[in-house]
Amino acid sequence: MVQKNWKIIEFDQGKAEKISKELNVPLILGELLVQRGIETFNEAKSFFRPSLDDLHDPYLMKGMKEAVDRLEAAIKKKEKVLIFGDYDVDGTTSVAMVFHFLSRLSDQLEYYIPDRYTEGYGLSNKAVDHAINNGFSLVITLDCGIKSIDEVARAAESNVDFIVCDHHLPSSKIPEAIAVLDPKQEDCNYPYDELCGCGVGFKLLQGLNQRMDLDSEILFSYLDLVSLAIAADIVPIDGENRVLSYLGLKAINKKPRVGIETLLSIKKKDSDYNVNDLVFTLAPRINAAGRIRSGMYAVQLLIEEDKDEAKKVAQLIEEDNIFRRELDSSITEEGLSMLTEMKDGKERKSTVVYDEKWHKGVVGIVASRLIESYFRPTIVLTRSGDIAAGSARSVPGFDLYKALEACTDHLIQFGGHKHAAGMTLKISDIKAFSDCFEETVRSTILDSQLIPEIKIDLELDLNELNHKVFRIIQQMAPFGPKNPEPVLCTRNVVDAGYSRPVGKDDEHLKLTLRQDNGKSIDGIAFGSGKLIDEIKKGTPFNVAYSLQENTWNGVTKLQLMVKDIQFSD
Repeated sequence: MVQKNWKIIEFDQGKAEKISKELNVPLILGELLVQRGIETFNEAKSFFRPSLDDLHDPYLMKGMKEAVDRLEAAIKKKEKVLIFGDYDVDGTTSVAMVFHFLSRLSDQLEYYIPDRYTEGYGLSNKAVDHAINNGFSLVITLDCGIKSIDEVARAAESNVDFIVCDHHLPSSKIPEAIAVLDPKQEDCNYPYDELCGCGVGFKLLQGLNQRMDLDSEILFSYLDLVSLAIAADIVPIDGENRVLSYLGLKAINKKPRVGIETLLSIKKKDSDYNVNDLVFTLAPRINAAGRIRSGMYAVQLLIEEDKDEAKKVAQLIEEDNIFRRELDSSITEEGLSMLTEMKDGKERKSTVVYDEKWHKGVVGIVASRLIESYFRPTIVLTRSGDIAAGSARSVPGFDLYKALEACTDHLIQFGGHKHAAGMTLKISDIKAFSDCFEETVRSTILDSQLIPEIKIDLELDLNELNHKVFRIIQQMAPFGPKNPEPVLCTRNVVDAGYSRPVGKDDEHLKLTLRQDNGKSIDGIAFGSGKLIDEIKKGTPFNVAYSLQENTWNGVTKLQLMVKDIQFSD
């Protein structure tokens, strides 16, 4: 467990007391709300009771009228329409949603997910050729396309129109499509610009739904897919995303579509599924299809309505996921060994590693794993045909996209956002690119950004923790960026006598903690097994944690999910 800086979140105690009285709720909830900028009764009402009425008018988005005009015309004229999307969760859920919805209106549809290895990310020339050669007159791109200037132009020469639905940062030049839907465009006045790709696709369907006066209940039945994409793409869960996520999770827990239900059955729960379940149970499996086999299988599963067929596809995807985990583990070990052997490995402020044998499908995951040990912007590259391809991950607060922009002379192409990106480059340029990236990071990153930080919401004693506090916190779900799960801290705890290492090679800690000879409480600290000797000495320490409930043999107890341990001075 990497040592982290703790930062206690400051807030106005007077405002917290005021809102807690207005809402007639415990002070702890008022404090947590004020920390998130919720200070009035109406703001709290919108926060706790998200409603479809809170969704924005889709026609406030630049290009929406033109997009709906063209799509409606294609449906009425029975034109062939190709639905194109990226191979990750955001892309495949988008394609499944738009294809399945439009299938009610047209039988002239086909979906297309690019091959990660032969086509790479985004709109490929192969996909454009497919559209031209097979008589498609309209292509809808989802979760990609904002940088596909040349591809869209080439398609236009053959009378293939495009509607681009994307949420990534645009360049100075925009594709000359019939319509471009991307709330991050500078001249787009849509009230919320943090939608994921599936969210932008949903707004297109919402616009079409209004225009054609269709059944809104059918439209909103797709919010389960939108909530899955929001969770997997790690976009902020505030504003419109909170509404979409909240209502989508309700749908998943009440009546999930067949494909989602089939995947969830692999890891059943007695309680409701939450964002973490989407991120750690559903998303890795859906992503595994695109990483190992083909993202087309993910779409097939998400639109499947026959349970037996869904089980067959889910089994293939689960096999992919098992293989993905094996690759992830072995390549991470190789990457860590490589960094250990590098002479300047510890002095660098960035990480760039390359091995031509690494599996392209997991380099993004490996980049995230390396950051856990070397907390700095990280790029993992492998060979893809005659070039190198890779994925980048950043640390909080550092703009990865800008750093890559500064190194464009060494790249064939790149795309992404502040936190994650993908790129291709000549193998002969790897050294020059690595040096440029290191120089750029070194000159722009703050020292504080190279140390992991835990933001602490509240400091409590162990005797203040109970199931009521847990239930209060759970009312604030769904959690995610801009509404993180509250992190608490307690100081000067000691081992109550039962703490022990657990897991493979004793790498984790099962804790039983006590404070001031009061009540004891259990906890789990992943990756902290090496601290067991110090803890067993009776040395006091501080813990940062989130709360969860753990049920065993019918008995439900509170448990601390420990995020960091710091020994008292």
